[in-house]
Amino acid sequence: MRWLLIAFCFLGFAVTLHAETFLYVSMAPEKKIGVYKLDAKDGSLALVEAFSVEGSPGSLCVAPDHRFLFASLRTIDSLASYRIDAKTGKLTHINTIRRGVIDGDKVHSLGNAAYVRFDPVNYALYTASYMGGNWSNYRVGNDGTLRAKEGGWRSSAKTAHAIVFDPTYQWLFVPHVEPNAIFQYRREDNKNFEEADPAKVVGQVNAGARHLAFHPTLPMAYSSDETGSSITAYAFDIKKGLSLIQTLSTLPADFKGKNTTAEVKVHPNGKFVWVSNRGHDSLAGFRIDAKTGELTALGQTPTEKTPRSFEIDPDGRYVFGAGEGTGKLAVYRVDAEKGALTRIHTVDVGKSLTWVMAVKMAK
Repeated sequence: MRWLLIAFCFLGFAVTLHAETFLYVSMAPEKKIGVYKLDAKDGSLALVEAFSVEGSPGSLCVAPDHRFLFASLRTIDSLASYRIDAKTGKLTHINTIRRGVIDGDKVHSLGNAAYVRFDPVNYALYTASYMGGNWSNYRVGNDGTLRAKEGGWRSSAKTAHAIVFDPTYQWLFVPHVEPNAIFQYRREDNKNFEEADPAKVVGQVNAGARHLAFHPTLPMAYSSDETGSSITAYAFDIKKGLSLIQTLSTLPADFKGKNTTAEVKVHPNGKFVWVSNRGHDSLAGFRIDAKTGELTALGQTPTEKTPRSFEIDPDGRYVFGAGEGTGKLAVYRVDAEKGALTRIHTVDVGKSLTWVMAVKMAK
């Protein structure tokens, strides 16, 4: 019943009337976040602003009500909060805090955040550090202010690369590349997360879980496996967490070059999932079985060089591939029945793109 409710809410959001979709793109070398307005009819993008920030932006996320955007400023080990104008998509800076432990008037860094994600239950920003080998959380005020003194942190292991909640927000998952495991935590008192049993879900040998994406209706999740150039399907049990089901390669059988995967995203209709290949420079597509959630490979679509990040628009009509190696966004039209991607636009954004996020704003 809970999964049916989630599906209903998701579909209800997808058909929201009179809404604009904006893209937010991290332009690390320029220390800017590019804001683009999507034309829903033809997939074209119009630049709204290139918003200057204090450090090189990486991972981005928004609060569920879309009033606030949060960014990891990786070169200064900091986190920043911005207010979103619902009509224009423009940003206004609220505050910036150091990602660290406060000791009197000093802040000891926990390392920069590779990933940020918002928790609406605690109204807090959660972060994971690849270099620091930890994850942390910071309370957010009703005005969007990050509260540096209200939160906590947990040591896990090096190469903590993402922080992901299940659709019920009762579980927290932290994929780690080198331990080749997804660390599992369960919300015990509707507030704090504690280690689950089992504490880790180990992937296929040398897979190296990087990011994780949940299915919109099925109790399934899919990881991009950085070192294994693969995707892994996991069954999700609300009482036990994840369990490995299947692992498939993201590469053509005849590819001999070097490659690592980066992002993984599930289409809003739940029929397809994609993983980005860095080296082969493509988006690998997979069909999702409507009953079992298992995968069938559909092949690869060429994209910009080093696609560290890509995004699907909330209505599922377009995919945006961000080229870290070219500074360009590749825009694709999605065949919602076959999963085919057709490039329709290429947009020059900056020198190098490290994140792209689509947000649909209700007017």
